[in-house]
Amino acid sequence: MSGFWIFIIVLILIGVWMVGMYNGLVRARMQVKEAWSDIDVQLKRRYDLIPNLVETVKGYAAHEKETLERVIQARNSAMQVHDKKGATPEDMAQSENMLTGALKSIFALSEAYPDLKANTNFLKLQDELSDTENKIQAARRFYNGNVRDYNTAIQTFPTNTMAGMFGFSEEKFFEIEDAKQRENVKVKF
Repeated sequence: MSGFWIFIIVLILIGVWMVGMYNGLVRARMQVKEAWSDIDVQLKRRYDLIPNLVETVKGYAAHEKETLERVIQARNSAMQVHDKKGATPEDMAQSENMLTGALKSIFALSEAYPDLKANTNFLKLQDELSDTENKIQAARRFYNGNVRDYNTAIQTFPTNTMAGMFGFSEEKFFEIEDAKQRENVKVKF
C-alpha cells in the first residue's frame, strides 16, 4: 500500500472520529434541553395548582390575607420569570425558591385551622403539590446530571477543542435553595 493511500485512510478515520465527537456533543446538549423541559412541565403543573389551593384556604383563613397574597405574588413572579425569554436556570431557581417558601407558609396555616386541615379539597391539593414537588426534585436531579455530563464533555480534551470550534458553551445547573431556606418554617400566632 502506498503512502498516499495510508494518508487518505488516516484522514478518513480522523474525519469519522471528529464527526462522532461533534454528534456526541450535540446529543449531550439535546439531553440537557430535554431535561429542562421536564422541569418546565412540572413547574407549570405547580403554577396551575396554586390558585385552587389559595381559593380553598381563603374560605377557612380569610384573615390570613397577607399570607395568601404573598403566595399569589410569588406564583406570578415565578411565572413571569418562567415565561421570560432567555431566563437562566439561576433566575428560575431564585423565583422558584421564593414560591416554595410562600407555599410552606400556606401549609403551616393548616396547623392553626383544624377544619382546613380536614378539608378533602385542601388535602387533595396538598398531596398533588407534594407529588409535584417530588417530581420537580427528580427532574432537577436529572437535568443537573445531564448538565454535569455535558459540561464535562465540553471541558475535557479532545472534545473541548471541538466544542470551542463549534460554539458549544457551558450550561448552568438548576441549584436548590440556600441553607437558610432549607430550614423548617417557624409558625407563630
